[in-house]
Amino acid sequence: MWSNFFVQQDEDGRMGVAGGGGLGVGGAMKGVRGGPRRQKMSDSEEGKIKLAFFLSIVGVTLAVLGVGTEFWAELAQPKYLMGNQSCQVANYGLWKCCVKTLSLDDIDPLRTSCGPTELRGESNCTYFKFFTSGENAVIFKKTTNRLNLAAAILALLSMAMMAMGSICIIMALSKGVQFFLKPACFCFVLSGVLVLISILVFHHSVLGLLDTNQSIPVTYELSWSVGCVGSAGGILIVGGLLFLLLSLPFSPWERCLPPQGSST
Repeated sequence: MWSNFFVQQDEDGRMGVAGGGGLGVGGAMKGVRGGPRRQKMSDSEEGKIKLAFFLSIVGVTLAVLGVGTEFWAELAQPKYLMGNQSCQVANYGLWKCCVKTLSLDDIDPLRTSCGPTELRGESNCTYFKFFTSGENAVIFKKTTNRLNLAAAILALLSMAMMAMGSICIIMALSKGVQFFLKPACFCFVLSGVLVLISILVFHHSVLGLLDTNQSIPVTYELSWSVGCVGSAGGILIVGGLLFLLLSLPFSPWERCLPPQGSST
């Protein structure tokens, strides 16, 4: 009676009953319609992904810190331009500009220009209006240009790609699959490239600002916000490439090693 039935084990390790009757055929057809199941990642793979994600989060934090602050460039007038006991120095970024009045007594005697901006003084800060009304800002009788707006747009696009890459990694860890690693790689690498391009565009905007009016000599230097953004771009690109390596079905460095048991 039971000779037509047998017990078999499927690929997932579960024990099932199959037979020559309709029940066995129905179960087989159900298994075919289900298709192969996606393999879950191991604990070691999940740990590597979390480590690469932590590195990417460091890059995202540096990018947010650099983009959100106004210390991209520092403009300094000559120390004795105003002919009194004070001088002015300005620092600005993608969204905001601050002009600070410093006392000459606080400035290094060996320094020919006003500054640095870290000194104590009266500060007047204003937000750029070319995002709303389209007006260009004027700093020391020098007018900003549209390249500053382009750098800000590139920075915003980079932030959007960082958010999309983070969502992909969170979904990969929650679902336990590696399918989302390649989209995350694309998002993080592209965000790093965009944020580095924004630095180059901003630098050209500073040079264009200095060329608008030559009546007032002004010196400039890039400040610490640019250092944060540049470091963030490099870290994001490295993090994205790590996600690409983790998404491969094999380890690239394992192919460089000789097989076990082979003689050298």
